[in-house]
Amino acid sequence: MKTQTISAAALASLLEQVARRIHSQGYASDLFPAQWAAIRYLDAAPPQLRTAIDLARFQGLASGAVARTVRTLISKGLLVKLGTIGRGRAEQLELTDLGRRILADDPLQSIAAALEILPQKDRETLATGLEIAIRATMPEAPPLDEDKIEEGLAAEAS
Repeated sequence: MKTQTISAAALASLLEQVARRIHSQGYASDLFPAQWAAIRYLDAAPPQLRTAIDLARFQGLASGAVARTVRTLISKGLLVKLGTIGRGRAEQLELTDLGRRILADDPLQSIAAALEILPQKDRETLATGLEIAIRATMPEAPPLDEDKIEEGLAAEAS
């Protein structure tokens, strides 16, 4: 690939295009994007973090909205409650066999496959940029330390 200078605004525009396409693909298998995000999280999270409250924390969403998503996924037969964990009222969630079969057709797989062609160094740089972009959308996040970002990118280059 040839190297070219690209502005931050152009990168933001590309990111927006990708986000819109991912969002529109998120309606596959009669699921909403938030439901896809929930089953992806519950598939990847360690068992002790497979709760609605941990899902809400991960997504940065209100627990009420996430609880509705979880109830819907349970009613669709994609999730089950395994019982209370810890000392609180948090209930551990688990994907059902149907949930795992649906996840096998995850629309994000096409993007993951496309990103496979990137060299590891480029993936790490992309991951850093995406983490910065995610952080920029979090109103409670402390300001970014540009020196630390530069140090991280320099370490990746070596």
